[in-house]
Amino acid sequence: MFRKYAPALLLIGIATCLPACAPVAISAAGVGASALFTHHSNGQASRTFTATLPRVHVAVLAALKKMSIKPGPTEKIEQGERITAKAGGRTIEIELEVLTANTTRMRTIARNEGGLTLDSATATEITNQTEAAVGRG
Repeated sequence: MFRKYAPALLLIGIATCLPACAPVAISAAGVGASALFTHHSNGQASRTFTATLPRVHVAVLAALKKMSIKPGPTEKIEQGERITAKAGGRTIEIELEVLTANTTRMRTIARNEGGLTLDSATATEITNQTEAAVGRG
């Protein structure tokens, strides 16, 4: 694996030593860090439903069941509730927030083992399956 990245690392190392190239190398490193931060902060899925919190809660449980994900405990949070689950080395957090009596916001995060990276595909699929279940219910 090191051999794959060795030329790029060598080039960046040399570029930082040259006066005119240092800003370019620093910018390139910043872009990489920015991409990681953007992925981390955007690795979630959210959706607002025109439905009550209990209806969305039932839809979330139906979506998890359809995906063969066993839900964990549900806890109350300030404006709603949080459902947790585990699947395939991921910890899943689903927050349901009451916006109005008939409007509920859902935010889904699927963290990979270690918690450093997020799985936006899984979070999005849980949200999509919940949307389908709300439509059926």
